[in-house]
Amino acid sequence: MPPRLISQEGRQTHFVIWTLAVLCAILTIAVIVAGIAVFVVYMVYQPKMPYIRVAYAHLDELLYDQLGLLEIDITLNLEAVNDNNKAHTSFSALSFLLQFHDIDVAVLKSNSLEVPKNSSRPLNYHFHSSPIPLDQDAKEAMDKALRRGIVPFDLRGHAKTRWKVGIFVSVRFWTHISCRLHFFQTNGSTVESGCSTTSH
Repeated sequence: MPPRLISQEGRQTHFVIWTLAVLCAILTIAVIVAGIAVFVVYMVYQPKMPYIRVAYAHLDELLYDQLGLLEIDITLNLEAVNDNNKAHTSFSALSFLLQFHDIDVAVLKSNSLEVPKNSSRPLNYHFHSSPIPLDQDAKEAMDKALRRGIVPFDLRGHAKTRWKVGIFVSVRFWTHISCRLHFFQTNGSTVESGCSTTSH
C-alpha cells in the first residue's frame, strides 16, 4: 500500500507558542531598555569607588622591656573619601585592627557616617595600649626592628559603603584595608605608604 500523504494545510501555530514568543520579545525589549538606562545613569553620574585612606599616623610613644611587654601610644587619622561629583555615599560597620607580628595591639571602631559628594570625612584615633605580652617570635621581630630603627605595624580593617545617586540607591559593598605602617623609632613618624582600601 502506498504511503498516505498528510496535508499540512489547515494547521495553525498553537496559541501557547505564540504567547511564549510574545513574552520572549517583551523580555528582550525590557532587558535592552534596562541596559540603556543603566548606561545613561553611568554616563551622567560617572560613579567612582569610595574608599578609606591613612591621612596621618604617628607613633607617639613605644615602651618595650626585656620581659617582652609592649606598650604604645599612637595617633592614627583616617579619611573616608568620596570622589563622586554627583553621588553621596555612606560608610558603616567601620572596624580596624592594628597588629604587631600578628598580635593585636589596638581595635579601632567608628559610628556610621555620611560623606557628601566630592568630599571626605575624618576618622581620628588616639590610642594608648595596656602592656601587651609578645611571644618569642614577636620579641625577636621587635628586637630586630629596634636595631633597624624602624618598627612595623599592620593595619587591617573594613567598612561597608553604599552609594546614593539621585533616586537610585546602589547595593552595598565592602571596602577592605590591609597594609603595613613603618614608624621611625627616633621620632615616631612614618614612611610614606599610600595606604588605602580596596572595594568589592
